[in-house]
Amino acid sequence: MEMIKSWSKVLVKLTDNLGKTVQILHDGGLRIVLVVDKDNKLQGTITDGDIRRALMNGRTMSSGISDVMNKFPITANKIDSKEHILSLMNKTSILHIPIVDAAGVICGLETLQHFLEKPSYDNPVFLMAGGFGTRLHPLTKDIPKPLLKVGNKPILETIIHQFVDHGFHDFYISTHFKSELIRDYFKNGDQHGVSIRYIHEDTPLGTAGSLGLLPDNLPDLPIIIMNGDLLTKVDFKHLLDFHSDNNADATMCVREYDFQVPYGVVAIDEGGIREIKEKPIHKFFVNAGIYVLNKNLINKVDGKSFLNMTDFLEKELNYGGVNAFPIHEYWLDIGRIEEYEQANQDVITLFNK
Repeated sequence: MEMIKSWSKVLVKLTDNLGKTVQILHDGGLRIVLVVDKDNKLQGTITDGDIRRALMNGRTMSSGISDVMNKFPITANKIDSKEHILSLMNKTSILHIPIVDAAGVICGLETLQHFLEKPSYDNPVFLMAGGFGTRLHPLTKDIPKPLLKVGNKPILETIIHQFVDHGFHDFYISTHFKSELIRDYFKNGDQHGVSIRYIHEDTPLGTAGSLGLLPDNLPDLPIIIMNGDLLTKVDFKHLLDFHSDNNADATMCVREYDFQVPYGVVAIDEGGIREIKEKPIHKFFVNAGIYVLNKNLINKVDGKSFLNMTDFLEKELNYGGVNAFPIHEYWLDIGRIEEYEQANQDVITLFNK
């Protein structure tokens, strides 16, 4: 989630007077100031309405601000999603929400006006749609999996609309199986208000091999790469911010996965039983099929040989700069019939709004 970049300009100290607060309020242009202590922990907020009420009640520009500010402002945590914060604004009818960390230290500000502004990002989005979808037979016998409908539109169309909602407009789609059906459906993207270009794999190149077929004139910006059979509510701009803030060359989205062994597990040591655990739960992170790569990594792929993304990034681990972005938002890999059926239930409540 991209927060207002100028929020740090509207910080005032508890020791500041009303006159300085008014000046910061006017200069900041956000119609709110954030009152912090010496450790930058949020103590309260002051809006232009608070200022007007204070002046009407006889306060002067030399007055303190401790009895002017709202000492119990509604806040959000820095890990909260855009959807959560917007919902909080709607429920409480407020226009500004300070963002704090777990210790109460101010780390941002969100406003309703900022949320309603339509962003636009030039980062290319590369959607991989060339697979055969064999695990979904017979549904995919004559149609590529990304064109299977979830709700009233194809999986790939829902994915594209998710990116469009976040402000992305430059798309590349890799194709192989029944590629003409995908091209005929999406064409050049005009009907979706975006640009769509196609990368065709004459033979399957894996989840990374087709990166080498992308044009040389890509902008020098991180590119988002995603499997064309995923439904997710990941905040893609938040993902890009994480990638840039960590100076990464590559970022892989990961998701926690757990399974429970249906039996008691016995650990044996030299013939004796060392430990017994009844139906233990094992947890680990799995690849979520969403990546961000810098252009310098794209240039390493020749586009001539089969290459999976996991193998490609494993080699890059030797050079550093490969980070993991844990996702907690909704995510579903539509690989099997039961997952396809689940997607058709989920899309009604999560994507048709």
